[in-house]
Amino acid sequence: MNKTGRNILVIFLALFLLAGAFSGGLLVGWLIPDKTALESSLQTSLLATPTSNAESSTSQSVQTLFDPFWQTWQIVHDQYVDQPVDDTKLMQGAIRGMLESLGDKHTSYMDPEEYQQANASLAGEYEGIGAYVDATGQYLTIQNPMPDSPAEKAGLIPGDEITKVDGKDMTGIDPSIVLQSVLGPAGTSVTLTIYRPDTKETFDVSITREKIQPVDEQVTGKMLDNDIAYISLPTFGDKTTDQLKEVLNTLLANNPKGLILDLRNDGGGYLKTAIEVVSQFVPSGVVMYEEEGNGTENTYNAIAGGLATDIPLVVLVDGGTASAAEITAGAIQDYGRGTLVGVTTYGKGSVQNWIELDNSQGAVRVTIARWLTPNRRQINGVGLTPDYSVEYTEDQKKAGIADPQLAKAIELLSESK
Repeated sequence: MNKTGRNILVIFLALFLLAGAFSGGLLVGWLIPDKTALESSLQTSLLATPTSNAESSTSQSVQTLFDPFWQTWQIVHDQYVDQPVDDTKLMQGAIRGMLESLGDKHTSYMDPEEYQQANASLAGEYEGIGAYVDATGQYLTIQNPMPDSPAEKAGLIPGDEITKVDGKDMTGIDPSIVLQSVLGPAGTSVTLTIYRPDTKETFDVSITREKIQPVDEQVTGKMLDNDIAYISLPTFGDKTTDQLKEVLNTLLANNPKGLILDLRNDGGGYLKTAIEVVSQFVPSGVVMYEEEGNGTENTYNAIAGGLATDIPLVVLVDGGTASAAEITAGAIQDYGRGTLVGVTTYGKGSVQNWIELDNSQGAVRVTIARWLTPNRRQINGVGLTPDYSVEYTEDQKKAGIADPQLAKAIELLSESK
């Protein structure tokens, strides 16, 4: 390739390598940061002539590091049987390989077409199978089927991985793109090939899409027998805190002897909401630590004035309890504020940013931080272990067996003084 083309690619790769260091965000997920300051800084640093021996040495070191890459590049152009080769695809493949070498399933690359599809706005109301999903792993993964949704009726459960859509293999395709294939007009059907890690099963399921109505009421509560209050919190949205306070005020007026907080199949949401929710149960102290790659540590503290900081508390968790829900459960467990009942949680303890590349060259999703519980436990890929391990399998549910996790929570609170 000519010298100009090579210089352009060098600058592009350098831009990519440096981009992650300037990212930040508050969502337990990914964000697209402002690029203006980043572009100015990078252009200045990349185009400037080295002014010191140290800078010159660093430049030479990078050049030496990339020598095998350029040698391989030239071999492909000189000797590969099918010519001409597509330089853009070679460059995109190099980026994908670079990110895959990090061994982090949440860090990946989208080419321009994939990025455009993933960010395409949905016209009209949401229509699909009705499930919260995790699009940050190798496959699109079910986190939580919505109540009475096509996904729930089809028997999908948290952890199910979608490996094929209508017979097309989804291996190597970004899960955000796979999601676009799962969505579709109400009344149409889609056949999903599901791999279920717990049982090692692979099977097909045909689902008829429906119009999914947005749920305004995110938090629900009721009084159970034995004067025990119960709250279901399925997500951490922008209305969750206000709704939780309203439900708590209603239930606490009944002077319950204990409270059950159900975070099962809660895929998480906003970090801000997680801090606010924890603060209703933990009176003070650190809620979580966030560690960035450059060593910076951010501390998040409880907000004073919580409504339920003294009442005996049990938190229900399962494999679908993730992200912001794990922040909540982890803080409650670390402070001994409540008891966790259920099975090991999902293990989503990292924060990602989407960083759009220059000149419409796609985007990269980079893990920019990991969070720790107040006792500095790292749960990413591990999850939280409940204080009482109680399973509630799909077979038990189908057989109509009473919820053993809920029963254990009631038992613990009934015994408390």
